[in-house]
Amino acid sequence: MDPLVWFYPQGHEAHHQPGHPERPERVEAIRAAMQQNGWWHDYPQLSPLPVPASVLEHVHSPAYLNVLEISCRRGGHLDADTYVTPSSWKLAHQAAGGALAVAEAVWSGRAHRGFALTRPPGHHACHGQGMGFCLLNNIALAADALIQIYAARRLAIVDLDLHHGNGTQDIFWHRGDVFYLSTHQSPLYPGTGYIAEIGAGEGIGCNANFPLPPGSGDGALLTVIESLILPLLGRYQPEMILVSYGFDIHWSDPLGHLCVSAQGIFNAIGALVTWADAACQGKVAVILEGGYNLDAAAACSRGVTAALLGQPFSDSLGPSPYPESQAWLAMLRQTRSIWDL
Repeated sequence: MDPLVWFYPQGHEAHHQPGHPERPERVEAIRAAMQQNGWWHDYPQLSPLPVPASVLEHVHSPAYLNVLEISCRRGGHLDADTYVTPSSWKLAHQAAGGALAVAEAVWSGRAHRGFALTRPPGHHACHGQGMGFCLLNNIALAADALIQIYAARRLAIVDLDLHHGNGTQDIFWHRGDVFYLSTHQSPLYPGTGYIAEIGAGEGIGCNANFPLPPGSGDGALLTVIESLILPLLGRYQPEMILVSYGFDIHWSDPLGHLCVSAQGIFNAIGALVTWADAACQGKVAVILEGGYNLDAAAACSRGVTAALLGQPFSDSLGPSPYPESQAWLAMLRQTRSIWDL
């Protein structure tokens, strides 16, 4: 068993719009950091797996897939924030296939952990709409494929991005075979992810949101993980954890106002890994989402990788220079009451 497997999106530079924050340098900063640490060549890089049409059309509507393909062919925008190029259709499928390849390797036991440097990102892509820089929902497609094709029954998606993953929530809102848990800055784009959003139908109780006010930092993040997310995972007993990881929760990110450090991200991923080691054979796969400061891309991804490998970590950027707010404690009390924790 490989301790870790990677996915790197070959040719992703063709999905690019000058001046846009979702740019190729994000992934290249991570790759450079992994090379500098010696990890890049120590662990195998996987080729993307084809995502079956049955999975694509289960996660996304055929009408949206048709619109997306035509839009990519022409180039331009899906909305004011979300650009496409003639290469974006192929690269979006490659990103989804890379997420699936990493998730399948961990699920099957060929790898202990996985880290997919997916680009374009995915967690804002809904069943019938792409948005928020996202075209296909990579982590949702990987999870659905594990269930449809590889016989998984209960999966958890833990979303640690600055922005709420409204697309992932939308896709699994009525389903009980995937538990979606998100902590994110609120209020902020896309305006979803409130505590009361707990799913519907068979999905009631399989959707949990932990919105953090601006200024929340390392203590808030780790408390949410240890006091809210891990107890809920314990109730649900997933067979594997998939993590939507965005380094835009870092204090330096230009789009956010959280005070989380790379050390805080290391601690959060480490807590999930420790829980998974005891509860689901250590099966954890990390899928890249957002993050727009290149120094943070390197530092935070070093922290994520060190946590996945169980290795020590030193935060080169240090703690947040901004004062941490304690306003998140009100959310903690309210959430504990709603979920009876």
